[in-house]
Amino acid sequence: LVNQLPEANLILLRHLFGVLHHIEQNSGVNQMTAFNLALCIAPNMLWLPSPTGPEEESRSTKKVALLVQFLIENSGEIFGGDIASLF
Repeated sequence: LVNQLPEANLILLRHLFGVLHHIEQNSGVNQMTAFNLALCIAPNMLWLPSPTGPEEESRSTKKVALLVQFLIENSGEIFGGDIASLF
């Protein structure tokens, strides 16, 4: 799916998840694990197109957080092996 994205979107995601992965690599110092980062950023990445109740929003946020956590933890494999070279 990543390879089907427009190039500009792919570059943006590579950089975003490169930064998040770098932060996660220092979680021993900053306490920002992939899970914690995902909880912070997931509500701003994807949301339901129409207003729903709090229960549905909570379920949706949890699903997005799991996706973001997966992308952070596997960013090298998903967006290219040497993601640190972006910096």
